[in-house]
Amino acid sequence: MTDAVSQDGAGDGSGTLRSGFVTFVGRPNVGKSTLTNALVGEKIAITSEKPQTTRRAIRGILNRPAGQLVIVDTPGIHKPRTLLGERLNHLVDQVLGDVDVIAFCVPATEKVGPGDRRIAESLDGYRRARKVALVTKTDASSREQIAERLMEVDSLREDWAAVIPISAESGEGLEILADELLGLMPKGPALYGADVVTDESTEDRIAEIIREAALQGVRDELPHSIAVTIADILPREDSDLIDVYADLVVERDSQKAIIIGHRGSRLADVGARARAQIEPLMKSRVYLHLHVRVAKEWQRDPKQLGRLGF
Repeated sequence: MTDAVSQDGAGDGSGTLRSGFVTFVGRPNVGKSTLTNALVGEKIAITSEKPQTTRRAIRGILNRPAGQLVIVDTPGIHKPRTLLGERLNHLVDQVLGDVDVIAFCVPATEKVGPGDRRIAESLDGYRRARKVALVTKTDASSREQIAERLMEVDSLREDWAAVIPISAESGEGLEILADELLGLMPKGPALYGADVVTDESTEDRIAEIIREAALQGVRDELPHSIAVTIADILPREDSDLIDVYADLVVERDSQKAIIIGHRGSRLADVGARARAQIEPLMKSRVYLHLHVRVAKEWQRDPKQLGRLGF
């Protein structure tokens, strides 16, 4: 690894490296997962226009000559309506207590609201972490909107280490953000190997890809009710095909009918979209076996949540 000079002494020319953890926080659907993928340079977190798409703490690794950033993508902070929602908020709280930097995200396209203020104030509870504010989605905003949002965000706290406008879609500001975050990390060696982009298992990544495909085009109430589990992954002995067996879990029979669609048309579409992403991940042709099953009110049932990994 070569030395590089970045802000706040990230590389001082004497072999000193920095590494640590950063997480992005904000209301649901402010672009945290898209930003994680853009920084890592590879899709490790699924994205959707549906709120609360992220359900786990997913780590993406960004390697630089001056050190390593471990980006922890978390669910959006929200007012929980189910036991699942409560557990997701608890997960976010755990992550915020452990990371070195918290980056608070507000989209440039929307005025700062009560939810943003509440989240910004809640960061007082995590004194260990440095705080950075990000105005996201600048590619979809006017200069006036961006300037207005920067002033609104800057006024939310007095201890921002930086306030940065960025666009995960266009890449604007991402290099500045990476340098700034790395400069705020503690000195220390890399935590993961240079070739690692995530510590997610293959099974978990496949399950998330299938869930992302299932989320496209469904009604607003359905996304929260969809979970995906991988039953088995089996290479075929007589060909280069890999069989992937997955269950799509919903809460009601009516939801099962929506997922399957007329004569299975919608489920076939979900399978085709998912397979297009799974095959590059597996570096092989894949035959995807999708089964839809009902687990009544699983979001509110502790035993069902445990079986589904929550």
